[in-house]
Amino acid sequence: MPDSQPQPPHSRSGQTDTATLLLCGARLTDGRTVDVRLGGRRIEAVGTAGSLTRGAPGALAAKVDLDGYLLLPAPAEPHAHSDTALTAEDDGPLTYDAQEVQRRATEAALLQLGHGATALRSHVHVGDVQGLDALAAVLQARRSLRGLAELTTVAMPRVLTGVAGADGLAMLRDAVKMGASVVGGCPDADPDPTGYVEAILELASEHGCPVDLHTDGADPARLARLAAMAGGLRPGVTLGPCGGLGRLPSAAASRAADQLAAAGVTVVCLPQGDCGAVERRGTAPVRLLRAAGVRVAAGSGALRDVSNPVGRGDPLEAAYLLASRYGLRPEDAYDAVSCAARAALGLPEVRVEAGFPAELLAVRGDRLAGALSLAYSRIVVHRGRVVARTSAVREYCNSAAAAGMELPRQGRGEPS
Repeated sequence: MPDSQPQPPHSRSGQTDTATLLLCGARLTDGRTVDVRLGGRRIEAVGTAGSLTRGAPGALAAKVDLDGYLLLPAPAEPHAHSDTALTAEDDGPLTYDAQEVQRRATEAALLQLGHGATALRSHVHVGDVQGLDALAAVLQARRSLRGLAELTTVAMPRVLTGVAGADGLAMLRDAVKMGASVVGGCPDADPDPTGYVEAILELASEHGCPVDLHTDGADPARLARLAAMAGGLRPGVTLGPCGGLGRLPSAAASRAADQLAAAGVTVVCLPQGDCGAVERRGTAPVRLLRAAGVRVAAGSGALRDVSNPVGRGDPLEAAYLLASRYGLRPEDAYDAVSCAARAALGLPEVRVEAGFPAELLAVRGDRLAGALSLAYSRIVVHRGRVVARTSAVREYCNSAAAAGMELPRQGRGEPS
């Protein structure tokens, strides 16, 4: 269940959520250069560059110069694994010590926040060795991140059917009582995948929770049953990573896509790498799914754990891969990590327009394609406040060729 509302956080300068912030000279994807005024966690006004600085002097708490930056709706991370993140280089078996899990979850969320993700959904294992300790630790990390990023949790039991499944179901109910706001897991790993899904959907319906399930999607009959059971469930069902869909014959994959679209199921693909077994690598057929009317979001999956020791947790890299490897337009690729990802998390839409939530990402560049290619310098806004900055500077050696060509130095003119 949701925690109580936090008090407005303060920045080092004393700025709170209710203070006004002016973003000056930002470029939008439609080519306009604008000022954007933020206040009370929302965008208050968008005007031509310089227009919003007029008026009562001193009325603004802060200004950020975004000359040379492209301003976008902030990405969201719909598929993280906070309890196992950053463990690839650990010696020995994976530890679920509560303090260690909390540290990993917090560090991982901050890393992804620096990339631009102001909202994250983390899948957390419950039952077996870890019991509810890992979930408790991630929920504690969630509380420590208030004002910086929104972290929600998906409780993932291993087995829900048969004799062993009784314990898993009891653990899942306890997880929801503790604060897990989404129920999920991996039906492919249960001896009775259909029974697993039935148990999840029944509990979700009982508590009004969203559902987020791991499945490879390589079995069309199983996907059809899942779609039939999930159709109409509110507040919704998400599947991922569904890499097996891409290995099906085209006719079977098309039928499955149509069934998922009819059921209103969202698919979260993981173009940066799966979060499971190496032998099942692959990304869902995003163009086929989108053509069928399926909402497709993109997540990061494993963040430097045993499944992907080099995982970056970067939404813009996921968008870059969707564009460069899978043929999506840059606008559609970015939508998969921003608007579609937020919708998968049940969050309101963000546009750079008055009245929308002040969840924004400024990336150095003037076109979206270029930003996805070289998105180094970033400024992240959450609840109307700057919560993270990354400034990259590129310099070349002092040579006659470099001086004569006046090679670029990225980062020149960074806002203070």
